[in-house]
Amino acid sequence: MGTVEGGPGAARIEPSADVDERAVIGAGTTVWHLAQVREDAVIGAECVIGRGAYVGPGVRIGSRVKLQNHALVYEPALVEDGVFIGPAAVLTNDRHPRAVTPDGRPKRQQDWRAEGVTLRQGCSIGGRAVLVAGVTVGRWALVAAGAVVHRDVPDFALAAGVPARRIGWVGRAGEPLEPVGDGRWRCPRTGEHYRETDGTLAPAW
Repeated sequence: MGTVEGGPGAARIEPSADVDERAVIGAGTTVWHLAQVREDAVIGAECVIGRGAYVGPGVRIGSRVKLQNHALVYEPALVEDGVFIGPAAVLTNDRHPRAVTPDGRPKRQQDWRAEGVTLRQGCSIGGRAVLVAGVTVGRWALVAAGAVVHRDVPDFALAAGVPARRIGWVGRAGEPLEPVGDGRWRCPRTGEHYRETDGTLAPAW
């Protein structure tokens, strides 16, 4: 079992989970059945690591993150606070995958360079989505289920398809925004307003 931060609400790790002793698990986090957390991974407070999920060596996961069943997060991914990663989603780390080198030898650590995916605060990744090595998904963006993301997704963007493209905007509540004219958008749930400028979106305080 890895290092578990103590105090009120100490982490809960199911007996069938495989948590390396060099991993750090935050207070209030639950690691469910058959999940694997590798060496030097750091998981923040109040997270949920679902059944069969995988967290690679050295991966950094913030607080209040939900990693759903059988999601795979390969190193050196960075996942900020409040991120949702849906069931069976995959964060890859190799842009040019091969099992062997050009001369037929099995590839080893020194034969390739891992590139992690970055997920910014509050974004959500739908079930079975695939994120190609090196991409960044912006704050509060939403990637649809089954999408294949091969380039960066802006803050508050709604991205869908294969390959994924922006098809709209979402607010912090996750619902599609409604246009109200003059480059402004409104969240139907919270009433928050946003302004679009040159293909980017930001809250209009």
